[in-house]
Amino acid sequence: MQNIKNRKYATIGLFCISIAAFFILIARLGWVMLYGEVSDEDLTKNIQNLYTNSQNIQANRGSILDKDGNPIAVDATSYKMVAILTDKWSNPKKPIHIQKPVEVAEVLAKYLPISEDDIYTRLTQDASQVEFGTVGSQLSYHTVSQIKKELEEKELSGITFEESKTRLYPNGVFASHVIGLAQYPDPEEKKESDRLEGITGIEASLDDVLAGVNGYYQFEKDSQGYIIPDEPVKMKEPIDGKNVYSTYDRQLQIHLEKTLDEIDLKNHPENMVVTLMEAKTGNIVAGAQRPTFNAETRENIDESWQNLFVEAAYEPGSTFKLLTTAASVEEGSFSPDRYFQSGAIETEGGVIRDFNEVGWGMISHLEGLSKSSNVLFVTLVEEMGLDVWKKYLDGFGFGQLTGVKLPSEYEGSNPYESSLQKVNTAFGQGIAVTPIQMMQAFSAIANDGKMVRPRFVTKIVDPKTKEETILEPEYVQTPISAETAKLTRQYAKQATEMEGSLTHNYMRENESILAKTGTAEIADSETGKYLGNQYVFSVVTMFPAEDPQYILYITVRNPKLDEGDLFGGTVVENIARAMMDYLAEYQNANHEEGTEDQQYAATPNLLSKTVDEALDKIGENHPHALIGSGQTIVQQYPLPDTPLFDHQRILLMTEGAMTMPDVKGWSRNDILKISEITGIPFTFEGEGYAQSQSLEPGSFMEQDSAITIKLSPNYP
Repeated sequence: MQNIKNRKYATIGLFCISIAAFFILIARLGWVMLYGEVSDEDLTKNIQNLYTNSQNIQANRGSILDKDGNPIAVDATSYKMVAILTDKWSNPKKPIHIQKPVEVAEVLAKYLPISEDDIYTRLTQDASQVEFGTVGSQLSYHTVSQIKKELEEKELSGITFEESKTRLYPNGVFASHVIGLAQYPDPEEKKESDRLEGITGIEASLDDVLAGVNGYYQFEKDSQGYIIPDEPVKMKEPIDGKNVYSTYDRQLQIHLEKTLDEIDLKNHPENMVVTLMEAKTGNIVAGAQRPTFNAETRENIDESWQNLFVEAAYEPGSTFKLLTTAASVEEGSFSPDRYFQSGAIETEGGVIRDFNEVGWGMISHLEGLSKSSNVLFVTLVEEMGLDVWKKYLDGFGFGQLTGVKLPSEYEGSNPYESSLQKVNTAFGQGIAVTPIQMMQAFSAIANDGKMVRPRFVTKIVDPKTKEETILEPEYVQTPISAETAKLTRQYAKQATEMEGSLTHNYMRENESILAKTGTAEIADSETGKYLGNQYVFSVVTMFPAEDPQYILYITVRNPKLDEGDLFGGTVVENIARAMMDYLAEYQNANHEEGTEDQQYAATPNLLSKTVDEALDKIGENHPHALIGSGQTIVQQYPLPDTPLFDHQRILLMTEGAMTMPDVKGWSRNDILKISEITGIPFTFEGEGYAQSQSLEPGSFMEQDSAITIKLSPNYP
């Protein structure tokens, strides 16, 4: 009886639970029907996604150009070839996989530097799809169009092409840290929605200007993935990025890069920074550093991420005395004909000595400037007062950001605490600065007291509307008067011209110039004590001295002295002379020609032409090299319609087996272009120009070839 009663209660319970579950289900279905959501997922949106195809339309990234409009960083479209081997993704009515590998291999071999047998082997692998490495990457639109056309004519399926934007830096090593780099967030796994992003330099600081805005188009599709006819297509046009005009003069920059390459090979300094700036505008017309990297090939990029112009601080040494002179002239403590006792001076923090320990006896202030007397400059700042001197340090912008449009700028350091550290700043020790801060401070002397912010960009141009945004020079402070600036230049010029002056060698025939050199001791980063045998050598020059048009500032850290180099300052002098000589010739040439524009030519399209036709089109102005045993050009460098500069080397690849060109006398950068176009790595021994190669000219190159190039600083 009890069991029957229990069963009755259980049946009633189950019935109630079923009724409750039914109403809960009805409520849940009602919720889904009303709101279209399950577990926070929008079912309506999921259905739309299932039957709606949306494709991204990438905006073109703006170009970075030199002052004359020649490209430094430009966008290009490239294609990667992929073969679909599996039939799992094919529609029976419209197959997309490889069905006739022999015929497909025959077509591809006409346009790629790879044999039919090699292609056939890849097309018959046990895989879903296969790529073709370097030979199937970075393909031009012309090559892709020809392959597609022939495959369609022969009704061959299975080959597809993935399009992507790439960033080209046609000049290779060209102010690489300042111009910067742009790349995809994950270069190894690019998504359709990804865009090129600036990660360093101007590419990063003006990324929002350069990037543009991607567009898209949407269309309805059926369950088989085909477009439904007569359904509306939604489309949003992309907005291309704007072009950025930099301050760089291409000819001056190329000459500077070449000069630093030569010094680097000869003297192997730890680092070098050279800046040539227009005194009135703050335009950096040339600037380079070592170590550096090739923005196109990325060679050495892991060794030199730091932008030394704005990120690295150092003690400037005696070039700083030019600023001390200006402050002393303003305060009245510097008088060219006034005498002082050189050699040593006792201060609250200790004894300060001249670099030769004994000085030159009683000499004038002007002589003290010419001989770079530490005693003179300590005397000057003590006379004006250390608190007053600190105001000038602040007025010249030290210990503060300049606000130049580059990432990761460092403000330097000026603790100004101990008495010894305070007086040491008078001759450029005990204070840490960046090259860009020094350029800004020097501009006050060159520009009649008005301190101009250094800059790397002059205007921004919309490529579609041609609307220009002009960026005017910015005058940030006036730490000294115009009269003081003129007197400082006059005294510095007179000091340069004096017999026995440390800067006398910088004088130039028929040209007025002022110069101030420096040799700064390097302190141990842990103990703070000076190492005693490590130095930063430097010079600042302004010319013409009466009304400077240019400021040239050079720093070289710990160079190794070669035969003919008397001391580290000789290395700095060699760089300065190379730049000033070239600048004079360059200005004269432009004056005679009546123009300063340096334009480039577009690289001709040599694809599909015979070797003879291509060579005729190149002419005699450009060295060239053939890679391949065939007679038809299938790849070229530079790419069609990209910049081609005077005497730039052109690489031509034919169909068939790849052959090694004769690279004797080539630069490392030119040889790396072969590696880039073939995918075959090279090993280098030494630095400079190619003297010999392990693979003889004309020999076949394979993907696993081990090729060694021996380099030497001397051109063979």
